[in-house]
Amino acid sequence: SIFPFFHTKCDSSLPPPPPLPPLGGGKSGEAATKSSPETSDATSAPPPPPAASDVSSTTPADDDIAKAAASVSSCPNPGPLEAATWDVRRLVTLDTYDGVRVDISKQLSPFFAVVHSFHLGTTMLPEGQSSSYGFTTQMNDEEGFMMARVDPERGTVDGRVHKALLGGLAMGKVQVNASSEGANDQLLAELDAGAATWTANVKYGSMGGGNVVGCNYFQAITPRLAMGGEGMYVGANGNMMSSYTAKYLFPKVNDTGSSDGDSADAAAAAPGAEPPSYLAATYNAGQGMLSLNYKRAVTPGRVSMVASLECSPVSLESQVTVGAEFNLTRSKMNLCVDGTGRVQSVLEAKLGREQGSPALNFAAELDHGKSLMRFGYGLNIGS
Repeated sequence: SIFPFFHTKCDSSLPPPPPLPPLGGGKSGEAATKSSPETSDATSAPPPPPAASDVSSTTPADDDIAKAAASVSSCPNPGPLEAATWDVRRLVTLDTYDGVRVDISKQLSPFFAVVHSFHLGTTMLPEGQSSSYGFTTQMNDEEGFMMARVDPERGTVDGRVHKALLGGLAMGKVQVNASSEGANDQLLAELDAGAATWTANVKYGSMGGGNVVGCNYFQAITPRLAMGGEGMYVGANGNMMSSYTAKYLFPKVNDTGSSDGDSADAAAAAPGAEPPSYLAATYNAGQGMLSLNYKRAVTPGRVSMVASLECSPVSLESQVTVGAEFNLTRSKMNLCVDGTGRVQSVLEAKLGREQGSPALNFAAELDHGKSLMRFGYGLNIGS
């Protein structure tokens, strides 16, 4: 300081901070400081967790999760009766052709698409035609779809409408086929319904100049076994047709060779999962034909093997067909061989990895008994 005899408040030292108040304040704080260590530890320790009895008492009896789990059945929905053997039928009846087939599809909106189909240089068309053209439109939404196909050369119009009803509890279907001649026109209306363990279908319409009435029912008996039947009356010829189907799902086999049990079947029956290996038997009472269909998922999502046997218990006539499917990264190979020596194969290869990339198809059929050879290739272009 320049003036040592004069001191100001700024030159003086800062006063010490005030002392902190005792814990608990007042006499109670002094008592707390004088208490034993055991007492202080007991007061500072957190409270013990509630007993199990207390937790169970706070859980409501009508818990939503518990009610939902109790309402789930161990038997899954078997699906429509028409699709019971679809995995086998699509591999034993391949879509082979000759000539050139080109399908050009265009997505005009998220809900609307059109397809132009050309078939050139073929001998499979009626009346000696060697080419055909078809125009198809399709509209999809969350509740169903509508589709129409027009063939200008043959003068035919095919239409189909699917609509969800009653908030998704049922599905209504209408199918229309009309031609310029009018001889083969048909109109068919269907109603699909189902629950947790069964599906049913009712149909009514006109076909072949007479009314058609039919119904079918498919019920899951156990997690692996489902049984059902179908009946139809055709008024054009007065025939009453009936068929009965039984389908058995085989348990999955893991790498060790042991079965996974019913839980694996329930998981495989979940929506979107690949159908497991199964054996299905269908008896057509009107024709007296017995059909046995077997599918084996060798590698799920990769390799599948199927076999189909159709026989007549009365005349002992039979026909056997074996098929296989191989799914690769960007290609798929389907082939089948029947008891007469006919060999069919279809190869589909993607030309790109992006969605909507063109696909190239090759189809071949060799029938050694009839000395028939048929080859064709196609191209699918879509966006």
